[in-house]
Amino acid sequence: MTLVRQQNRQLAASGTGLRLEIRQRRLGLRGPLPCPNGTAARPVQRISLGLPTTTAGVAAALDQLAQVRESVEQGSFAWDHWRRRPAAAPPPPLETTIPADSPADVSAVEAAGVRPLLAGFEAAFFADPRRRRRPAGSRSTWSGAYRPYLRRLVEVAASTHGAAAVDAPLLERVLETYPLASRSRQQCGIALGALARHLQLPLPDDWSERSGGYGLHVARFRGLPSDARILELAAAIPNPRWRLAYGLMATYGLRNHEVFFCDLSALAPGGDRVLRVLPTSKTGEHQVWPFQPDWVERFGLEGLAEAGAELPRVCTDLRRTTLQQVGRRVAEQFRRYGLPITPYDLRHAWAVRTIHIGLPDTVAARMMGHSVAIHTRTYHHWITRRDQQQAVDTALARLRAS
Repeated sequence: MTLVRQQNRQLAASGTGLRLEIRQRRLGLRGPLPCPNGTAARPVQRISLGLPTTTAGVAAALDQLAQVRESVEQGSFAWDHWRRRPAAAPPPPLETTIPADSPADVSAVEAAGVRPLLAGFEAAFFADPRRRRRPAGSRSTWSGAYRPYLRRLVEVAASTHGAAAVDAPLLERVLETYPLASRSRQQCGIALGALARHLQLPLPDDWSERSGGYGLHVARFRGLPSDARILELAAAIPNPRWRLAYGLMATYGLRNHEVFFCDLSALAPGGDRVLRVLPTSKTGEHQVWPFQPDWVERFGLEGLAEAGAELPRVCTDLRRTTLQQVGRRVAEQFRRYGLPITPYDLRHAWAVRTIHIGLPDTVAARMMGHSVAIHTRTYHHWITRRDQQQAVDTALARLRAS
């Protein structure tokens, strides 16, 4: 079947080992999956889905494949769920005529019509040459920043009888399911905006304004720790390995997972102390400087470039884990120690520190591995305050000189 071959080529480009296959005229999955006897091995195995080899069946199979992949990435995959499940009822083909008095069936067909479009969008996402250079980061971005909102799109399409296709009104309805000025609403706007560009759908002129509004001044302004508080909390971490991880995030503003994907050789005596975040991280290779510089000694980070100190033993083999799982492990450790801040609070505090000392926003954004637009939006409060203060200081200097 040509459609199955096309989807398998797209799956290969996305970096997943799972494939669709046809056996006895029914669709199933094939690829490396957790060993049923509990060992760490992942032999190539099959999952029978019992779906027909129609366009709708392929769409449903791709949806099942995404569920399998996500459960494997999260470590929650269970063979019992797939072996004991009742035989899947084949979805009606898209060409089937549904009576007008069957709204539930209409919704099912419409949702099935949405899925092939989303599968094409996913394939295009991973086929982008920029993303293919960073497959691990791209998988993490798709899993955390796109997939949840596209699932919401499928849900809304299935529950809305008039959603026969993906169009601008449907995207607006999905956006409105998230609270105003929330991060989830902002991220939904970004994901659906990318989908709209892929499908060449025009969005309302105020789309950015309606989906935006989230910034650190709304979500985390009240909770950012002071430098003194950051040092105080470090002393409360009993495990020296996790103290070093904490120190790296505080000193360099690293993302959770970036702690484990850095070249730390510059921390050795005589080194310039500029860390290189590796290309395997979420946003690719970039360099970052320490702020505060004296925290390198304060946290004992020099030892990480020698044999005397080590970071926590966390699986970083991206054939067996994801960047998202590595980052989740760090967040869980913060909670386990009862720290009243999150790992990202350390990153935000680092960014605010660079604003106070006058580091150009373009430079700080590059060190943080994100765009200047995201930097400006996230740290709008402090950047505005800095710029206004500079203007006031200049005006007062002129007044004194006159």
